[in-house]
Amino acid sequence: MSASDALTLGKEERITSRKLIDMLFNGGQSHSMAAFPLRLVFLEKEREGACPPAQMLVSVPKRCFKRAVKRNRVKRQVREAFRHHKHLIGDVLPADRQLALAFIWLDDRFYDSAEVEQRVVFLLERLAEKMKSSE
Repeated sequence: MSASDALTLGKEERITSRKLIDMLFNGGQSHSMAAFPLRLVFLEKEREGACPPAQMLVSVPKRCFKRAVKRNRVKRQVREAFRHHKHLIGDVLPADRQLALAFIWLDDRFYDSAEVEQRVVFLLERLAEKMKSSE
């Protein structure tokens, strides 16, 4: 099993670039879809160098959970679900393209990890379908 196939979520697979975040939310080229309590904003772009096929970030607004501990719990659940199922989009993405993904939490209550995982899988499958149909 290669490093890209491993069930890990390394630093290079997280969006840390302010430029990429601005392009994702303000560029006008991004698309979004929702599966309550999550919204997925994504942007397909040219792959630069040896970066991974998909980079992601998780945002949980302070208005949903005032305490950082609660926001961190939700972020952990979403990252874990993405880590287990990122192969769903990696399989359909062309080698010269890259995806920037942002998962945004919409609700002010907690969900079971299984339910969060189900919603993440649903969003990733819809995204994979969209990628297949756009080819």
